[in-house]
Amino acid sequence: MRVVAIEEHFLTPLYREHVTANEYRNYYLASRGEELGHDIIAENMDLGAKRLAHMDAHGVDVQVLSFGSPGPQAFGAEVAIAMARDANDRLHATMKAHPARFAGFAALPTADPPAAVEELERCVTKLGFKGAMIHGHQRGEFLDGKKYWPIWERAEKLGVPVYLHPALPHPDAVKAYFDGYEELARAPWGFAVDTSCHFLRLVFAGLFDAYPRLKIILGHLGEGLPFAMHRMNEHSWAAAKRRGLKKQPIEYLRDNLVVTTSGNWFEPALVCTLLALGADAILFAIDWPYEANKTGMEFLRSLSISDADKAKIAHRNAERLLGV
Repeated sequence: MRVVAIEEHFLTPLYREHVTANEYRNYYLASRGEELGHDIIAENMDLGAKRLAHMDAHGVDVQVLSFGSPGPQAFGAEVAIAMARDANDRLHATMKAHPARFAGFAALPTADPPAAVEELERCVTKLGFKGAMIHGHQRGEFLDGKKYWPIWERAEKLGVPVYLHPALPHPDAVKAYFDGYEELARAPWGFAVDTSCHFLRLVFAGLFDAYPRLKIILGHLGEGLPFAMHRMNEHSWAAAKRRGLKKQPIEYLRDNLVVTTSGNWFEPALVCTLLALGADAILFAIDWPYEANKTGMEFLRSLSISDADKAKIAHRNAERLLGV
């Protein structure tokens, strides 16, 4: 069975120059790397033989690569534009060197929306990228703001999805909920809270009424939304109608959202997502190198679902949505 993994990360020297880690982040990277059996930063930096060897060892045929969090979203235009273009050019070179093994999502300098639109156009039409990845809010501004809508409009026009990937939550949320508990602010809980709320802001802003063919990808089996979507709808559909939305909130989740398995190796959660959204809305991802290829592949192979649904998750949905 062919396997396409669509949330697999890389870093660049320019990233290392501008993104600093605090004491807890250093602890996390070291302890997580020890648990996984590899150096997370070193594997992030490799776009060649070592990465391919890790893929081959466990049966990953294709990685759709994306620039690592927090990406350009943590910076103003003076850094973000150069950082995104550098990352995209490095990724394009990797794709050219190994066209059967690597595809890409574009990094976008959302600090300058017109520049982000231009870079998305360049990456898709000239470099062959399959969409874009945006890492959360733009320095505290969520992308439901109207100045960011040209980015969403261009993605729909190009027929490519946008992967909304977690980053550290909004500074006000970090202070209110995670002060003194930084270990909860990222992957254990804060990532899911921030990203799911960001997606719902897009829904309630009317983004999908304006761009009904736009697809948003969320990782980690939908950042908790499949579990909560019915209750959310029951208590918000009237408010959504009052706001002027054309459909109930739950319909936008079914029509405009697809999710990946990245880093959520819990079969009950997968079954919930399968029942809530259907097999056509789930794509395989590992989250390399923050997760192990071995773990992701063993999870995929052991799933107690039909062979047809497993094939959709492993590769067919990615082939349909991304053309890989």
